[in-house]
Amino acid sequence: MSAYFKDKVVVVTGGTDGIGKALVDSLLDMGAKVTTCGRNSDKLYQLQAEHPSSALHTMVADVSKENDCRRLMETTIKFFGGIDILINNAGISMRALLKDAGTDVFKKVMDINYFGVVYCTKYALDSIIERKGTIVGVSSIAGYRGLPGRSGYSASKYALQGWLEAIRTELMDDGVHVMWVCPGFTTSNIRNAALNKDADSHGETPMDETKMMTAGECAGHILTSIRKKKRTLVLTFTGKRTVFMNKFFPKLTDRMVHKFFIKDGKLVK
Repeated sequence: MSAYFKDKVVVVTGGTDGIGKALVDSLLDMGAKVTTCGRNSDKLYQLQAEHPSSALHTMVADVSKENDCRRLMETTIKFFGGIDILINNAGISMRALLKDAGTDVFKKVMDINYFGVVYCTKYALDSIIERKGTIVGVSSIAGYRGLPGRSGYSASKYALQGWLEAIRTELMDDGVHVMWVCPGFTTSNIRNAALNKDADSHGETPMDETKMMTAGECAGHILTSIRKKKRTLVLTFTGKRTVFMNKFFPKLTDRMVHKFFIKDGKLVK
């Protein structure tokens, strides 16, 4: 697989933690030229220290800001000459019941998870079309099944998948490959950074991550799927089961999901 990515220019948004960092590490090991971004300059500095190479370009950026996304793509093209693959990985979750949550939570999640992908893709598009490249969106099982306590997150991922499906068909004649991946429950900082009802970070997760797929394993599956030009990728047995059950047995899935996430009217996971 390493030969496929050698010398390709890959942009990975949100590359300082979890799946994003695992993607950056793997791509650099395979000889790719990588651009990544994050909001934490210290984490970006640490990443550069781990990979002291001209093959890594980093930038402090918030993907919810259109100008940041534009500058990220412009500097990548200036630094490496173009863009072959864009992996829209940056994202944020939320954990709050609708009756408790302020509307700022929903806007912030949508700005990052949906509009961030729109901005980055739009400003990378000309170069990707020129190189007949690949656009990837890291989505979630929540893009197939609405999850209680994550209604804003689910909405953003439904929007993301619908948008990617639309541009996939738009870009067929341009030779551009578009795909979306749904990691399922994977060890990642996204749950620790999930927003609470006041749109602040929780800083902790109620999930037991010891039995989840590792970020490194998840990154490996994503890169294999890019190489094979898959349309979609749903990972983990729980993820595949949830998508299947929701498609064919939606009312039963309602009850199962409710039992998993809510107890005595309170959000437990």
